[in-house]
Amino acid sequence: MSSLSPSRRGFPLPCYVPHSNPMATTSNKKMASPSPMPDMPDQLLAEIFLRLPTPQDLARASAVCTTFRRISTDRSFLRCFRCLHAPPLLGFLDRDGFHPALPSTPAVRAVAAAADFTFSFLPHHRRWTVQDVRDGRVLLSRSTGKLGQPPVFRDLAVCDPLHRRYVLLPPLPHDLAALLGHPFPPVTEACCKRFLVPLGEEEAAAGDTTFRVILMAYCKTSLAAFVFSSSNDQWRATASKDLSDLALDEGNMEEMSRVQPFIPMRHYAYGCFYWDWVQFGMKKLLLLDTTNMEFSAADLPPGEWSKEGIAIVEAGEGRLGIFGF
Repeated sequence: MSSLSPSRRGFPLPCYVPHSNPMATTSNKKMASPSPMPDMPDQLLAEIFLRLPTPQDLARASAVCTTFRRISTDRSFLRCFRCLHAPPLLGFLDRDGFHPALPSTPAVRAVAAAADFTFSFLPHHRRWTVQDVRDGRVLLSRSTGKLGQPPVFRDLAVCDPLHRRYVLLPPLPHDLAALLGHPFPPVTEACCKRFLVPLGEEEAAAGDTTFRVILMAYCKTSLAAFVFSSSNDQWRATASKDLSDLALDEGNMEEMSRVQPFIPMRHYAYGCFYWDWVQFGMKKLLLLDTTNMEFSAADLPPGEWSKEGIAIVEAGEGRLGIFGF
């Protein structure tokens, strides 16, 4: 199905017209049987289904027969269909819960009624706090309850509040945590951040239970990142960088040692996470490339950037758009 794409011009839609039969007249008592319609190739059926006006029409078509269902539920086809038929905005999910979109619609009310945004289906659900929300998944964490336990060992869970499913992540292995220092550095909670990684096309095609979680830690003079993948159910160390390798001078490093580099809002564009350090008096961006899991730093474009912060978006054709006050 790789030949299907939203930009591809499809075939003309077929129209079945019975052939006339000169031997069949009104005087005939026996009408000739029409020839059976030949089977359509899957590719042609997929092109027709792409032109259905709504997802509801696609669902009705998929109920006709097993062939229609197989084609309409193929992951490659669904990716193309979703590109042409953007799903409606039902609402926003953040740390405070679900905020329905206005005006309210039956779909919005159905989601609000079906989902559990209190996470009562998790064990000891009142102790969990929201860390990140992305693509309908929620990343939560809770303290292990052990006095003096470094925050890198907090319990983590990824859940789907709509279908009330969750996965408990295994703890970060001690041998990986030891990379932060020996035996364990005094990493405060503000120096550890956990967040979900947007899925690529291949990961999204693998199933709706696929996800990746990144844990970042700042240790006085270095940055470290660990990633958990649901595909192999394991943590691995992926990136580590001394602040001196990020082209920071001694003044910047001294400033970094007194503040937390992850306080600013996190941005994502074209496979990279961005943090701006303008509120620390530095016109720099910290980058984490999720393709090769490497840290780097970049200078902001010339101009007066306010300490109010900036926003980074995808501007099209591989270009970044940066908004600031």
